[in-house]
Amino acid sequence: MQHPQIHSALAEALDARGYETLTAVQSAVIADEAHGRDLIVSAKTGSGKTVAFGLAMAGQLIEADKVPWSREPLGLVIAPTRELALQVSKELDWLYASAGARIVTCVGGMDPMKERRALNGGAHIVVGTPGRLRDHLERGALDLSSIRAVVLDEADEMLDMGFREELEALLDGTPETRRTLLFSATMPKPIQALAKRYQKDALRIETVGDREGHTDIAYQAVALAPTDIEHAVVNLLRLHEAETAILFCATRDAVRRLHSSLTERGFKSVALSGEHSQSERNNAIQALRDQRARVCVATDVAARGIDLPSVSLVIHVELPRDAEALQHRSGRTGRAGRKGTAILLVPFRARRRVETMLRNARIQAQWIAPPTAAEIHKMDHERWMDTLRNAPEAEDEDKEMAAQLMAELSPEAIAAALVRAMRTDLPAPEELHVQAPRDGAAEPGPRAGFEGAAWFRINAGRRHNADPRWLLPVICRYGHISRNEVGAIRIASNDSYFQVSERAVQSFVKALRRATIAPEDQGMIIEMAPPREVAVAGAAPTRQDKPSPGEQQFKGRPKKKPKGWKPS
Repeated sequence: MQHPQIHSALAEALDARGYETLTAVQSAVIADEAHGRDLIVSAKTGSGKTVAFGLAMAGQLIEADKVPWSREPLGLVIAPTRELALQVSKELDWLYASAGARIVTCVGGMDPMKERRALNGGAHIVVGTPGRLRDHLERGALDLSSIRAVVLDEADEMLDMGFREELEALLDGTPETRRTLLFSATMPKPIQALAKRYQKDALRIETVGDREGHTDIAYQAVALAPTDIEHAVVNLLRLHEAETAILFCATRDAVRRLHSSLTERGFKSVALSGEHSQSERNNAIQALRDQRARVCVATDVAARGIDLPSVSLVIHVELPRDAEALQHRSGRTGRAGRKGTAILLVPFRARRRVETMLRNARIQAQWIAPPTAAEIHKMDHERWMDTLRNAPEAEDEDKEMAAQLMAELSPEAIAAALVRAMRTDLPAPEELHVQAPRDGAAEPGPRAGFEGAAWFRINAGRRHNADPRWLLPVICRYGHISRNEVGAIRIASNDSYFQVSERAVQSFVKALRRATIAPEDQGMIIEMAPPREVAVAGAAPTRQDKPSPGEQQFKGRPKKKPKGWKPS
């Protein structure tokens, strides 16, 4: 690769890896204005950051075409997790191979004695996690007196994980003449304070497009009841049948539960969280690489540094904490020009927060309903037909077996046996308890058993964080009916609509007239809904007609809907 700002040794390595052009962040860090300066860089996951800072610090490490001999390291790269540090080490290894650089990795979970021997043997670049690097520093195995360049990769994550003291100890041990490259997706106050203390006249680089979601990732969001989340995960995995899928949870306990549930259902899955040893993590990642497993259930931190090109599906089983975490997680797919899908499972009450998060991330997400068993079976059928149509040419032994089958069985029997065999290997889809309307539209046709049902309106919608999970008990309590008498529930912006079975309507209306409203529910209105409101249940209704004799409100309830009522 011919580029005036790239050392010839690194250009040779890039050519060998098939690089034809540089990414935006890689071009920005070697531009004339960035030469020799401290840098603060924001770039999205999967944008080539490792190669970027490898190119950026080459000016401090390479003399002529080689890295000079030195017993003490000249470069230091600090990463938040073991996986990311190991990934960075592998990238720098091939990038600096022609320059003769020796890379040493120091991470938790590895044998510290081997690392000390490697450091004593001399290293040009040391890559490690904050805790292990500080441990070597305090024990005298790591000498930072000759450091020329320091890279803090994903600095915001390291501060979030509580590594401030370790980072400060490491930076304080380096010469003031060093060059400091800080890579951080966000710039909260702790990062600004770190940059102000340890950098001089730093150049801020924010590559074009980093404020938008990955263009190679299709974002989808599914609004559903919290009790349906696990079932929705099963159905989404079955619908997509991704080569590799990563499921994100917030805690190690959630990872353990979901992994056990998926394994029990027959999914080939692995788990990654803080409770797993390095050996277990290595085995899990290797199982994903060689396709012995196709699903990885992980926490945010545990998934850092995982670089699997085969990941085509990311499911946010538990919601990320903010827009940056959303992009970090989703960035596990859609890498290296491949297409990917990221799906958020959104409890009804969290929809507004998620919509705000998506706006902050400048992500356009399609709101969809969780896939049904019928949709999954249809997709299975299409996949099977494609597999059979594109089957490779049979070998002689296979042809002999096929001829024997044709002689003994009818074509219909053979085909039926083949379909049963293909279906046996797949976990069964799940039935969801509460189906959300698709794109806010009314569901076609009445629900079975509710053909003559009446529709009612309650003045609580998405604005009040309405959720069928707690609307249902309110309806049953004041209407003196069982949940089996309540049909579809549709959540609109300011109101919600629900069905009451035909046989229960009279008793429901009578119960509403006699109901004594609890103090915490003051201001609540339940009344029959005009058909035209129900037809657009996803939109804010406008009531223009007067109530008919059957449209009874709660006795003594105000006619005007209150502004601040929130159901208990």
